[in-house]
Amino acid sequence: MEKKRQKQFSEVIKRNFGLVLFDLGRNIYDDALVTVTNVKTSPDFGQSRIYVSVYNTEDKMAVIKLLERNTHILKAELARRIRKHVRRIPQISIYLDETLDEMYRLNALFADLKATKQLGDEEE
Repeated sequence: MEKKRQKQFSEVIKRNFGLVLFDLGRNIYDDALVTVTNVKTSPDFGQSRIYVSVYNTEDKMAVIKLLERNTHILKAELARRIRKHVRRIPQISIYLDETLDEMYRLNALFADLKATKQLGDEEE
């Protein structure tokens, strides 16, 4: 369970890392849309897990690997943006967030079940 200060710190990281990706992303990956969906920070504020969604590409893990390979550049730019707001710059780890992909998959599954009338009666 994250405490209030952890949530505030995570929100600062989320907002600013999104701007970092907007500014530097086109130099790292091509034609992909990468958005920050969530940030989880450790209780000592030393580690932040950044979850991103990747769109407009088939190979999402390739984009994640490019981001991981360039973490030092991304972290330096993040540090430049947040150095006046935080005491310590955390180590960052980037993870793929597949929540929206899963939602679309489930919506398609329910649509198929509804189309084949296997879902049941809606008026119950």
